Amino acid sequence: MNLTVVQAGSFSAATLAIDPEAEAARIAAALRTQLTGTLRRRGLVLGLSGGVDSSVSAALAVRAVGAKNVFALFMPEDDSDPESLRLGRLVAETFGISAVVENIGPTLKAMGCYERRDDFIRQLVPEYGSGWACKIVIANALTNDGYNISSLVVQDPEGKQTKLRMPPQVYLGIVASTNMKQRTRKQVEYFHADRLNYAVIGTPNRLEYDQGFFVKNGDGAADVKPIAHLYKSQVYQLAEHLGVPEEIRRRPPTTDTYSLQQTQEEFYFSLPYDRMDLCLYGLNNGVPVEEVGRAAGLSAEQVGRVWTDIASKRKTTRYLHSAPLLVDPVSEI
Repeated sequence: MNLTVVQAGSFSAATLAIDPEAEAARIAAALRTQLTGTLRRRGLVLGLSGGVDSSVSAALAVRAVGAKNVFALFMPEDDSDPESLRLGRLVAETFGISAVVENIGPTLKAMGCYERRDDFIRQLVPEYGSGWACKIVIANALTNDGYNISSLVVQDPEGKQTKLRMPPQVYLGIVASTNMKQRTRKQVEYFHADRLNYAVIGTPNRLEYDQGFFVKNGDGAADVKPIAHLYKSQVYQLAEHLGVPEEIRRRPPTTDTYSLQQTQEEFYFSLPYDRMDLCLYGLNNGVPVEEVGRAAGLSAEQVGRVWTDIASKRKTTRYLHSAPLLVDPVSEI
């Protein structure tokens, strides 16, 4: 991947420009090599969420091994936005991919996902129940001096929303319950991968991979992660080049995890993806803070707070990338 060389005073969004055709060809070639070499699998499985990351990953998979060797899954549950299923189907149709719907709602209900979550919410809102909705939001790093403080937002059946601070046990309980969703989806993906002798694609972009925006053994589990090196704005460049439908490219990135609509910056990131890309690239490549600020429309102090937030997330989520710890190394493996 060739990026623009950053010269003094020239840092801008254009710095993250790529040659999309060359990059698509490079990723497709890498996928083919990984499949036939290390993995020894016949094709690729992935979940389609209706978002740009999974859509680009699907298009790259088709380019790598052909549509007949790619299998997609739509995995809605009780809190899913119906648009996600519609747009996921649009992607499958666009690229000629075989796909099936696996509704994981009944499985999650049987495991107590929703009941467990609601029990933790009722520690703060005793009346929470049928007809209510919720989401978790995080304080913006630009205004909170780098402290990641999460709050619960609930909406009653009449549409009134209330925002509440959560004690640690409530926050951890809600997150633990909702993490069942990502882990159940991954179980389903690996069922189909095993029966087809295919490999599973993970779809994080660089922002998500770098800062731990995934669930361990959930959406973080995969055999290949073909876009983890790409900044989100570069994923959008590939999306346009590969023919991902414009409707998907215009859709704001969401988590599609909670029953209330929730943007990714509400839940995790300090800024919208295009400005986060500039801050992360600047940090990764030693671009002066003043230049990053000019490019991202931030003060030097605000960039510093975003960088502090990135460092904090990296430290907190480092274990998500770790293999299981052993008492002694097993040298034969």
